Amino acid sequence: MFETILFPVDRSREAWEPSQLVLELVQQYNSRLVLLSVVADDAESAAAGAELLDKGRSLFESQGIIPEIVERQGNPPFAICDVADEVGASLIVMGCRGIGLTPEGAAESVTNRVINLAPCPVLVVP
Repeated sequence: MFETILFPVDRSREAWEPSQLVLELVQQYNSRLVLLSVVADDAESAAAGAELLDKGRSLFESQGIIPEIVERQGNPPFAICDVADEVGASLIVMGCRGIGLTPEGAAESVTNRVINLAPCPVLVVP
């Protein structure tokens, strides 16, 4: 059912909340896991993105899952949707911080924008 699962992460605690669910879905459906970090175009962001991806790789490899690692630069919602399209994602799983629940935050919410732009279903874990 879910051949390829895309799991975008950042430095927020909420981004990592779905990690156990992602692990269970990958195991249950024998899915390919793509771990994504989207960073700004500077050395500090790139180093932080690499650190995040190493953390994610270790987390999943300790459970017997070998994730594919993708790092992109740019606007997170667009980069997430572009990668989902490129890898043929059948599901994007992501956490949210809840800022999209207010009228002011809806336009800025990465999760909300991904939901509206994604080429596949998006599972949001609060």
